[in-house]
Amino acid sequence: MQKITTFLWFENNAEEAALFYTSVFADSEILDVTRLPDGKTSTVTYRLFDQQYIALNGGPHFTFTEAISLYVDCADQAEVDTLWTALLADGGMESQCGWLKDKFGLSWQIIPRDLPRLLADPDADKANRVLQAMLKMVKIDVQALHDAANG
Repeated sequence: MQKITTFLWFENNAEEAALFYTSVFADSEILDVTRLPDGKTSTVTYRLFDQQYIALNGGPHFTFTEAISLYVDCADQAEVDTLWTALLADGGMESQCGWLKDKFGLSWQIIPRDLPRLLADPDADKANRVLQAMLKMVKIDVQALHDAANG
């Protein structure tokens, strides 16, 4: 087990969420499901790429906010588009600047690898053009970022 594991509190659909997340990300799997004596799911341990998560059916006491999000480093526009569509399925909500909430209310940042590199460009004007372009986006458009960088 990894030293620090993200623990996510769901009202009563932890297993459904874990199954959804492991269906969205290719290199993923359910590692363990702990059930209560009545057969209901208590916790689900799952892996997305090399990160483990634990999902708990904890009841209605707490909900997700944008104060925590899962950041996904996307290789290119195709990966952004694929994950954006999958994570919005069945009731997710778009936000802005590459953020969305999935149908369970968990926030995700679907960010192409080029964005942080372009924002860190030593040419301050170029980086600012990229920033201004990004601030107008919902889903990040890689070509539009490059167009902004090039003036």
